[in-house]
Amino acid sequence: MGVDLRQVVAGILTITMFVMLGNMIKRDHFDSVEEKLPGGGGNVNLDGSELEEQGLISHSKKSGGLSMDDGHYLKPCWDKPNLDDVESTEGFVTFSLTNGPEYHVSQIADAVVVARYLGATLVLPDIRGTNPGDERNFGDIYDVENFVKSLDGVVKVAKDQPSEISTRNIAVVKVPNRVTEDYIVEHVEPVYKQKGSIRLVTYFPSVNMRKSVKTSSTSSVACLAMFGSLQLQPEIQEVVDSMVERLRTLSRKSDGQFIAVDLRVDMLEKKGCHENGDTGRKTCYSAQELAEFLKKTGFDKDTPVYLTESRWQSSLDALKDLFPKTYTKESIMPADKKATFLDSEGSEYEKVIDFHVCSQSDVFVPAISGLFYSNVVGKRIAAGRIQTLVPANIRGSSASASDFITPYVTKKNHLAYSCFC
Repeated sequence: MGVDLRQVVAGILTITMFVMLGNMIKRDHFDSVEEKLPGGGGNVNLDGSELEEQGLISHSKKSGGLSMDDGHYLKPCWDKPNLDDVESTEGFVTFSLTNGPEYHVSQIADAVVVARYLGATLVLPDIRGTNPGDERNFGDIYDVENFVKSLDGVVKVAKDQPSEISTRNIAVVKVPNRVTEDYIVEHVEPVYKQKGSIRLVTYFPSVNMRKSVKTSSTSSVACLAMFGSLQLQPEIQEVVDSMVERLRTLSRKSDGQFIAVDLRVDMLEKKGCHENGDTGRKTCYSAQELAEFLKKTGFDKDTPVYLTESRWQSSLDALKDLFPKTYTKESIMPADKKATFLDSEGSEYEKVIDFHVCSQSDVFVPAISGLFYSNVVGKRIAAGRIQTLVPANIRGSSASASDFITPYVTKKNHLAYSCFC
């Protein structure tokens, strides 16, 4: 019996289409998981889509995985606002930074936007961890002088809380993340005018960091506050730099490249990494699944992998079996810094260090969907680092890493693309 070549070709194309569709669906599932947020937030669906642009990433024959030659360096699109454009008032806006650095960048942006609109003086915030009594001064983590200087001419800043403000009597006003002018006019300004000063609390109805279709007069202010005002204080920046340098030193066989993976065992246990039977969506990925994902997308076994888990746990062994150079902060942080930044009470220092190491890594892989993932991606986009891979369970023996680039990058729909161009 003769073989119809057209039928053979059609069969091959059909199989290929099913494989591609499977990979696309898996990535969409990760970006669509729901997360319950602190601060009175609800649930959110994060948008995912197929890879639309070709040539964003090229394969590296030497080290496998991805080539790090981005060429995607962007410049700020915003113009620094002028304080003369705002009518000055006598009141103050106070607030606290809470829940970790992924929330801090958004809380800072909202507070600056509100204070500028009201013509009020912004009071330097304190920093509060998740544990009771875990409180720090702003300067314990961030560079105070840089913060004040970056906002000079944009909003008035008071380094210390004025004596005339009573924390007990000040009016508390809640605002949604990425607060709009309309919301300020309707819900914030009337309270400010009545009370004279307010304490701002940002809540997160969504971890969606997609850019808005419409721009407003507050967009430049928000961009500056989110991407131009927060720098680490010198000692913490030195720790981050030394850890990144150590990882690059350990990665000689992979051209000085390393992968950062946001994998926290306690978060995995809370989420359970369950797969929805109806949709197949994954809420997160285990160490075993991540190891298989990195292997099948072509990363060499000698590539160093940094985990956001602070100390080694047996559940991480599966990743180290395939990638022996897998490390936690405990094994990478300089010994003389551990007492201050690793062994101290509270985890605020550890979160900040993780956020900035993940922002500087050559490749970032989030095992958990959420605001940490979204805001690390934003910081990476601002720095021209587009290699963030959304993991998936790959059925075949291999796949192209570029097929798993986050939709925030492939669709250029992250908020950062409103601020950088």
